[in-house]
Amino acid sequence: MKRTLAIGDIHGGLKALEQLIQRIEITEEDCFIFLGDYVDGWSDSAQVIQFLIEFSKQHDCIFIKGNHDAWCEQWLEKGIENQPWFVNGGQETIQSYSQFSEAERAIHLQFFRDMKLYHLNQENQLFLHAGFTSMHGVTKEVHPENLYFDRTLWEMASTMDKRIKKHSELYPNRLKHYTEIFIGHTPTIRYNSDVPMQAINVWNVDTGAAFTGKLSAIDIDSKNVFQSDEVQSLYPKETGRNKSPYKIIKNKYSKKYTI
Repeated sequence: MKRTLAIGDIHGGLKALEQLIQRIEITEEDCFIFLGDYVDGWSDSAQVIQFLIEFSKQHDCIFIKGNHDAWCEQWLEKGIENQPWFVNGGQETIQSYSQFSEAERAIHLQFFRDMKLYHLNQENQLFLHAGFTSMHGVTKEVHPENLYFDRTLWEMASTMDKRIKKHSELYPNRLKHYTEIFIGHTPTIRYNSDVPMQAINVWNVDTGAAFTGKLSAIDIDSKNVFQSDEVQSLYPKETGRNKSPYKIIKNKYSKKYTI
């Protein structure tokens, strides 16, 4: 039976991605929705992108853009190395591209450009990296950056009383538009969980692969979860993003975001 699997933030962990793909035991009919942040953290960021490019030639894939992907795209296109990106995994990403030719980098740049900010399927399930702030849904979001930076959607959902039903006036309008919402961006290990978390109709699939967690995939229908080992164990000589604390930055709209 055809499955659709949503895959959380990879952050340069190619070994974890390959292990996860093996454990899923994929078939030719399976569809994969990657929720963004493919780069920055472990040493294989460029290699992850190359793997995904080749993987997508054989399998049905949708690639969502994360905030780290937006930064890497800026660097590939214009050579921009902003400080928040550099200290939160960008340095490792730059190093991973040292053996890639200009022609190969150009192919990767186009891959980043082609990423979607969100995906909505026929079952009205929404997939995006972070969240959105418009009470009217993603199509009415004024600032596209929110789609890969916003954390308020998850913060709101994770604090809601589960007894509140969707038809209630207390149910947030943002959540009423979609049957389910699948996101990454905010590691579940912050909530002492190393598996995908559900809050009302929002599923968070970022299980902290950039830090001390695992890389996860979830079957969006059955909710079966597949995971790699803790990514740190696959890169024992590296620290990933564990060497850097979460940092607060400001974007051009003067809103604070945690990387």
